[in-house]
Amino acid sequence: MSLDAVTRSAPLPRRPLPSRRVRWSPALALCLAVSLAGCGESNLPAKPVAPAQDPYEPLATAYASRGRVSNYEAAIPPMCYTKTAGTSNPCWTCHVDSAPPNQMHDEGLQEEYAFSEVGLENHWKNLFRDRRADIDAVPDEEILRWIRTDNYAPLRAALSSATDYPGYRPDLDFEQGFDAQGFANDGSGWRALRYQPFLGTFWPTNGSTDDVFIRLAPSFRREASGRESRDVYRLNLAILEAAVGSNPTRRDDAVDRTVDSIDESVAGIDLDGNGSIGGLVNRIRALPARFVGGASAVAVERNMYPRGVEFLHSVRYVDPDAPTLISRRMKELRYSTKDEILDPWARGRAYEKELNEKEEGRVPVYRGGVDVGLGNAFGWRFQGFIEDRAGRLRLQTEEEHRFCMGCHSTIGVTVDSTFAFPRKVPGDGGWRWQDVRGLVDRPQAGHKEPEVLEYFRRVGGGDEFRANTEILAKFFPGGVLADAEVRRAATGGDRDLTHLVAPSRERALRLNKAYRAVVFEQSFTQGRDAVLAPATNVHERIEGNGETELGKTHKLFNDGRLWLDWDVPGTR
Repeated sequence: MSLDAVTRSAPLPRRPLPSRRVRWSPALALCLAVSLAGCGESNLPAKPVAPAQDPYEPLATAYASRGRVSNYEAAIPPMCYTKTAGTSNPCWTCHVDSAPPNQMHDEGLQEEYAFSEVGLENHWKNLFRDRRADIDAVPDEEILRWIRTDNYAPLRAALSSATDYPGYRPDLDFEQGFDAQGFANDGSGWRALRYQPFLGTFWPTNGSTDDVFIRLAPSFRREASGRESRDVYRLNLAILEAAVGSNPTRRDDAVDRTVDSIDESVAGIDLDGNGSIGGLVNRIRALPARFVGGASAVAVERNMYPRGVEFLHSVRYVDPDAPTLISRRMKELRYSTKDEILDPWARGRAYEKELNEKEEGRVPVYRGGVDVGLGNAFGWRFQGFIEDRAGRLRLQTEEEHRFCMGCHSTIGVTVDSTFAFPRKVPGDGGWRWQDVRGLVDRPQAGHKEPEVLEYFRRVGGGDEFRANTEILAKFFPGGVLADAEVRRAATGGDRDLTHLVAPSRERALRLNKAYRAVVFEQSFTQGRDAVLAPATNVHERIEGNGETELGKTHKLFNDGRLWLDWDVPGTR
């Protein structure tokens, strides 16, 4: 259904989540595709010469996949099949008592596997593959050459000349790098952001590194006269950071956010709330009603992004010898943009529709297609590229695109369907290429204990499946959490976050080898996790009444937050 056709309704009331779904409606339809107008840092490892390859056609596989989907519930991520044994609860990180305007309030999903009939079968069969012999057969030198080969520049070159392709064409030139304020030197308008990685799967110790870049629509980068202005662009990004990144612990409109040094006089607005306008400020306590410059007609809304915002997100291998652990080769390149703005009534209707579909046991339907990406119910569109068998980036198939939609559609923890920007390091330190070094384990908003420590306690391991044996050996000796050792990376400790989330060199190499086996197989529809041994704490199928057992043992938590408490003293 078109978002434009969403009818007005009363705000969504709080109500319990549905019990496990038992019916499946196979009625699926592809909607009309939405159109898209097209729109390194020096410590990247050295780029070796790539071997000669067959003709490169990055769109062919995706275009051939149109209309072919085997798993209509590919949006259910692998971690949702975790066996909890009534004691391990990784579910609290995503399924939470939501902060407005997110109305999902899906903390009840901690108690049950609320899947359709299609979703009861765990389609992520790669979790159960034994790849240990294959991993052992790959020399370290071979995998290092692989992860240090650039596969992004060839994608840019190939798509620059592609005809009849309306999707995103990569336009960020990593080779030109970023300036001291995090802006791309290529003039594309992309800005690098540094953020605290989200829990579990997103840590390097569990198989991948990543980086994120943001870009606002052209009007946000210009003065009212239409002239390009770095000052106006920085002001609008700072206003957005305050709107999206301020801790909402009181659930009101108050903001208090450290930002990079900006000039109030350019905007003519009192941003720091001191009663006067003028001079440089680095804190926003008074959120303006509208953005500035060429975007002065665009309203500022708490925890919402404006139309036209774009994010670029690369998922990469773990390079144990790179200072940031980020490899040159990309596993995936993910792009998202907000095409539509929903008013509060339409948002409420979208959440209500999601709950109704869950109750009816219907599988999700998404707008769009592989050529432009898939759209969620809240105005966002997502498109991704992934490695082909030769390691070159190709456009994802329709089913592979569905994988992205579960975490970026309707879960309670997200802020307007996003993860990274609300976790941006405040101020100047957050406007540069991603680097976990120097960050500390700090509490989530409204919490007292450090975030990773709390995760370890509630999960009983370092990943959703409790399969990270290195974390278990290091921080759970004898099966008991070594609280003091974990706290060394917290405020006042003698270590930074890498102490908790970075793998050993041996583990990093083995994780890379495990994932490359999936690339060679092109078996992404069966899972993208780097699995070092067959998973044991994962359901192959949900049987019985679908309960997770966490409700019986009272291991439920409704306090998960995406935001962090940055005001707790510590390094940044």
